[in-house]
Amino acid sequence: MVRAIVLVKSPKKLIAARLRKVQSVYDSFPTSGQFDAVAIIQVDKLSKIKEITNQIQKINGVERTETMVEVQ
Repeated sequence: MVRAIVLVKSPKKLIAARLRKVQSVYDSFPTSGQFDAVAIIQVDKLSKIKEITNQIQKINGVERTETMVEVQ
């Protein structure tokens, strides 16, 4: 399994709840600071991370994302 953290910038108050609806997002929560929410994703192949982040970027209100892949 490959895990990644996606930081999300969005002025929408319920963005963390919207993130949880994306397939492969197994946790998300609002944060304070430069980004408004974090989504933790888990996929079977590294190549699927881009697919999931593209889905997140298409959510209404998402301004930008930053993805960090877990290194083992």
